[in-house]
Amino acid sequence: MDLKEIQNLIKFVSNSGVAEVKLETGDIKITIRTTLEGNTPDITYLQQAPVQQAMPQAIQAAPAAPVATVEATAPVVEESSKYVTIKSPMIGTFYRKPSPDKPSFIEVGSSITKGDVLCVVEAMKLFNEIEAEISGKIVKILVDDMSPVEFDQPLFLVDPS
Repeated sequence: MDLKEIQNLIKFVSNSGVAEVKLETGDIKITIRTTLEGNTPDITYLQQAPVQQAMPQAIQAAPAAPVATVEATAPVVEESSKYVTIKSPMIGTFYRKPSPDKPSFIEVGSSITKGDVLCVVEAMKLFNEIEAEISGKIVKILVDDMSPVEFDQPLFLVDPS
């Protein structure tokens, strides 16, 4: 289910007068509850982590205005359609450097080849090197150093040409 479908579902539920809607598709469960006074949706997302990871389920409660969050991330997808997105394979803390006194693995404009280390994601005191899946040029780094990242969160945009 993509962001546009979720936005349309939120708008439909808000305008329909329905108090609650539950939807399950694949590994995503969405519950939308509306209040009768302001008809503002209260959304709970539940996405299960893949079986290969020994991580618990991630439960995220959205704030009162989740539509604004969804709209803020949509332009990134549209403007970067010719770029390949490298995503985080796990939940953890994103680091651009192997240690605080060392230089960053890559910078914007760096040329990379398949297998190059791009960053480190620390999970449960284990530092996991994230390697490039493709060759190309780094166009954008989407996460700040030492920031928490979610499973499947976009980290880098790569121009494969």
